[in-house]
Amino acid sequence: MKRTILFVFTTLCLVANVAASQFKVMVFSKTDGWHHKSINAGVTAIEKLSKRHFFDMDWEEDASRINDKNLEQYDAVIFLNTTGNILNDEQQAAFERFIKGGKGFIGIHSASDTEYDWPWYTKMVGRTFVIHPTNQTARVSVLDRKFPGTETLPDSFLWTDEWYQFGPELSKDLHYILSVDEKTYEPKADWGRVKGEGMGEFHPISWYQFYDGGRSFYTNLGHMREGWQDALFMKHLYGGIYWAATGKGMLK
Repeated sequence: MKRTILFVFTTLCLVANVAASQFKVMVFSKTDGWHHKSINAGVTAIEKLSKRHFFDMDWEEDASRINDKNLEQYDAVIFLNTTGNILNDEQQAAFERFIKGGKGFIGIHSASDTEYDWPWYTKMVGRTFVIHPTNQTARVSVLDRKFPGTETLPDSFLWTDEWYQFGPELSKDLHYILSVDEKTYEPKADWGRVKGEGMGEFHPISWYQFYDGGRSFYTNLGHMREGWQDALFMKHLYGGIYWAATGKGMLK
């Protein structure tokens, strides 16, 4: 009898713990073009974040999972180093309804090199990728201390990554979180068909916005596998995930 009671109590505790997860996200990493070698490292790092911060996650590369019924279970979707045209018209419509229903989007690195022909998406991301120079070390500065995940970041710090040059703002509602100092690296790039001179004095690399009923967070960081093991990046990224999924965490 005692063993039965103990078993039932333990089972109830386990069920309660599962039910008490803060939120649930989909990590979506389909590519139609360049495939980042850091994707697996990103999935592993986000899985560790989910255990550390008690939320649930699924990893998907099958675009058919972007449908109304399946998306119902998620609070946010993370586009992890996606590239190119990855969703058909029906899937795009389902994702738009997901965001309009008050849910969240997290774009990591080449999420800004995705779906150029889908204006709703590019406006949600905020800016699109143009070109990048070779991987380099540069100085990053924190622009907004109110956004979650910035609380313990230094005012500025050295970081090595693939620094994107972005096109103009596609949304007037972007709030910038991080920027990179072009004086600390060489921003020029020449790919023949496209050239880049950098973005000048103001070169944002992370931002957020309230968008079409939901929330959108983007970060340029995440190109290199090694960066996914760095505590600074994980704090920055989790702040974005937490805010996009819950709408919480902003300092007043």
